[in-house]
Amino acid sequence: MAKILIVEDEEPISNLIRLSLKKAGHVCECVFDGGEAADKLEENTYDLILLDVMLPKIDGFELMDYIRPMGIPVIFLTAKSTLEDRVHGLRIGAEDYIVKPFEIVELLARVDVVLRRYHKTANIIEIDGLTVDMQSMQVKRDGKEISLTPKEYQILLLFVRNPDTALYRDTIYERVWGGEMEYGSKTVSLHVQRLRKKVGWEKELQVVNKVGYRLEVN
Repeated sequence: MAKILIVEDEEPISNLIRLSLKKAGHVCECVFDGGEAADKLEENTYDLILLDVMLPKIDGFELMDYIRPMGIPVIFLTAKSTLEDRVHGLRIGAEDYIVKPFEIVELLARVDVVLRRYHKTANIIEIDGLTVDMQSMQVKRDGKEISLTPKEYQILLLFVRNPDTALYRDTIYERVWGGEMEYGSKTVSLHVQRLRKKVGWEKELQVVNKVGYRLEVN
C-alpha cells in the first residue's frame, strides 16, 4: 500500500485514477491545481505523485522544482505528447511520462514499477485466500505452495494488481507475451483456465463477455 497524491484538474479523470488505485490497495488524495498541490506537500508526506502538466495556477513542470528536493517520485500524466515535452519531463526529474489517453491497466503497471524501484510497495499481497510473495515469486493457499508456470504467475500478478477490473484478452497477451495476439488465438483463455483451477478461483476469476476476464474480490 502506498500513499499517492493525484494532481489532475479534470475531475472525471482524477476520480477514475483514484478509484482504480484504491482497488489496487493504495491510499489516494486528489487536488486540482498546482497551488493546492504545493499546500498538500507542505502538510503531508507521499510515496508517489501523479502529476498533470497543464494545471491552473502552477503548471506541472514548474511544480517539479518544488517537489524534486523532497525526493518523492513523480509520474507525469499529460496530453502534451511531443518528444520535446517527454524528454523535458524526464530530464527535470520525473520517473515516467504517460501521455493521455492511457489505459488504466498500463497506469497501474507503471505505478507499481516506480513504487518497487523506490521500495515503497509491499512484497506480499494477500487477496481472496491467496498469498503472493513477489520477492520469492511464491504463491500459497493456506500455507501450501501452488506451482505455477512463469506465464501463469505473470497473469496472476495482472489480476491481483487490478482487482474488480475487466482485463481485455489482448491486454493480457500484450503484457505477458508481448506483441499483438493473433486473431482467434486461445492462448490467453487456456492459461487463465489452468490458473483458475490451480488457485481455486473458479468463481472469483470471471469471464467478461466479448472482453476478457475480471477478478472479483471480497
